[in-house]
Amino acid sequence: MPIAETKISIRGLTKQFMVHGRTFDALSEVDLDVCAGEFFCIVGPSGCGKTTLLRIVAGLEESTAGTIKVNSSGGGAKGKADRPVNSMVFQEQSIFPWMTVRDNVAFGLKAQGLSKQSRYEIANAYIEKVGLHGFADALPHQLSGGMKQRVSIARAFATDPEILLMDEPFAALDEQTKLILQDELVDIWEGTQKTVIYVTHSIDEAIVLADRILVMSARPGKIKEIVDVAAVFDRPRHVQTVKSSKEFGGLFGHIWELLRNEVIATETANAGA
Repeated sequence: MPIAETKISIRGLTKQFMVHGRTFDALSEVDLDVCAGEFFCIVGPSGCGKTTLLRIVAGLEESTAGTIKVNSSGGGAKGKADRPVNSMVFQEQSIFPWMTVRDNVAFGLKAQGLSKQSRYEIANAYIEKVGLHGFADALPHQLSGGMKQRVSIARAFATDPEILLMDEPFAALDEQTKLILQDELVDIWEGTQKTVIYVTHSIDEAIVLADRILVMSARPGKIKEIVDVAAVFDRPRHVQTVKSSKEFGGLFGHIWELLRNEVIATETANAGA
């Protein structure tokens, strides 16, 4: 098997925040490589810098020290501008309430120079892929929480980004809806092979989705271990198959063992703050 190309290379990444005159270390000396086409999950205790790391990769925040290099392929489909390097799906619903589902999904395509017809063709295809058939003309207030997140995912994929960044997109959903969306996300990703960095608090979710899982320490966030899920579960992958296997229990136990003391350390620090 050929060695996968490195898509994102992070070296010595450090982030500090100033709060009421005091300096807090959010991330400390993070060194990390994410491969092209990899589904890479990050888990860790609350406040360990998971989302901060994701936002720095997205260019929404600046690091205090260190470097991030993205091996960008550039280019785009004929008739449109270069595709974006990254697209982000947030935990909170971020679709526009005054736009239809179709217009929300097509929103990013207008900046890429596509005609309205082309934008809608792409949007309609992703609306179907995320299971929103019949809702293209609906407004967000007519949708459930799970359906709104489907719109966000469709919009992110529609612009054909090189990297997809996802910050706990299913955290607010009920367990049944979450399981269905995990399966749908895996199916769409397997058809596109985007490079994905996915932040979650859920060990279950990380195992179901990831090729590798970065387990972070309590603040300041550091790499505690990177767990190779792909060595245990092949692709294609389905939620029910993974979660009903004996290997799932072993992986879950190992990751929780890594996290347990970090969660306790976080709770102790918060209690003493």
